[in-house]
Amino acid sequence: MPRLKRVLTLWDLILYGIVLIMPIAAVPLFGVVQKRSDGHAVTTILLAMVAMLLTAFSYGRMATVYPSAGSAYTYVGRSLNPHLGFLTGWAMFLDYLLVPLICTIYGALTVQRLVPEIPYVVLAAAFAGAMTLINLCGIKATARTNLVLCTIMTAVILAFMVLAVKFLFHLQGWHGVLSTQPFYNPATFRFQTIASGTSLAALTYIGFDGITTLAEDALNPRRNVLLATVSVCLFTGIFSGMQIYLAQRVWPDWHTFPNLETAFLDVTRLVGGNFLFQALGVILILANVGSGLTGQAGVSRLLFGMGRDNVIPRRFFAYLDPKRNTPSFNIILIGVVAFLGAMVLDYERAAELINFGAFLAFMGVNASALREFYLGAPRATRRLFADAIVPGAGVLICFAIWYNLPTPAKIVGGCWFAVGTAYDAVKTRGFRERPALIDFRES
Repeated sequence: MPRLKRVLTLWDLILYGIVLIMPIAAVPLFGVVQKRSDGHAVTTILLAMVAMLLTAFSYGRMATVYPSAGSAYTYVGRSLNPHLGFLTGWAMFLDYLLVPLICTIYGALTVQRLVPEIPYVVLAAAFAGAMTLINLCGIKATARTNLVLCTIMTAVILAFMVLAVKFLFHLQGWHGVLSTQPFYNPATFRFQTIASGTSLAALTYIGFDGITTLAEDALNPRRNVLLATVSVCLFTGIFSGMQIYLAQRVWPDWHTFPNLETAFLDVTRLVGGNFLFQALGVILILANVGSGLTGQAGVSRLLFGMGRDNVIPRRFFAYLDPKRNTPSFNIILIGVVAFLGAMVLDYERAAELINFGAFLAFMGVNASALREFYLGAPRATRRLFADAIVPGAGVLICFAIWYNLPTPAKIVGGCWFAVGTAYDAVKTRGFRERPALIDFRES
């Protein structure tokens, strides 16, 4: 039975999660979320953080029970039902498959705006090819690359935050810097708009669960995976909230944005001039390279877990390169899909579909934690708050976010889910046979 080597430390896992999400994940969403929430973007970021912290806690606890590659697919399959586990993996597969794809699209489009002479197809091929080559070098190479990218991204966004505080203080003193209006403006605060904005703002956190797909790469996974998932969500919420808060204070009226999709860039130009504007443009490109790298690594290991379980063909998907101990066939496959998908798929639709698959998986993991630690546990060991209320609230809040996704995303995602259900039915002779289970014994 092939096994992945344990080489990743807690800090490797945290950096992996942060770069997969991106320290500037909220930047592209700022203008659109401001519009949807009618000027309460920072509130939606913080509300989404609550849902993600509950889910991160469930992920981390389940990883202590099943420290094996596969993540949500593993947890739901073992704790609830093998067929539900497969369908969770199918939804999660869509989620992770789209991460390197959407990064390829966005990265290629961004570079093309800076250098319009280069054809889009060439840039897309370059992005997908570079991500594939780095991941083929092994997971340690990915972790080292993430450290460099994360440092650059953090430095530029910190420069924005310092300049924004200076800008606001110069105009209005501490009253300009400190205000409750970004959190609550009674003139525009509406539950419906906040809910709509939160469903989009949750995109800020998508990818933190990729940490658990590396459980077999991690040193001391029973401790480090839980700490890393919760830490990444907390860092993302606080750091992103600070960025969006300052952007709202600098430019509070979203109606006057020249372009909603690039609104944050306009804010940076206002506080830092053209240099900061261009610097942020560059790190947006770097961020998509880093996110694409970690997304490709995550989905390749998800496929490895499913292949080793023989849910999908084992010979291809459970193959490990004997020299670098990487699932090289899966990495190459995802690179090809990222390039081809960038040729046919729209960026906005891809972003919506990411949430469709992710929140189905999130609901499944919270339900698994509820079943594992409360409903299926001996009465003497049950803890009402940690074992029942936390995962139960996670299920309900994640369902509310999923329910508020746009209808087109539900239709396309529903079709994907229907295909997965049909495949599982055929594979198991009408659900009469149990899918093969993953061997969870540690090496």
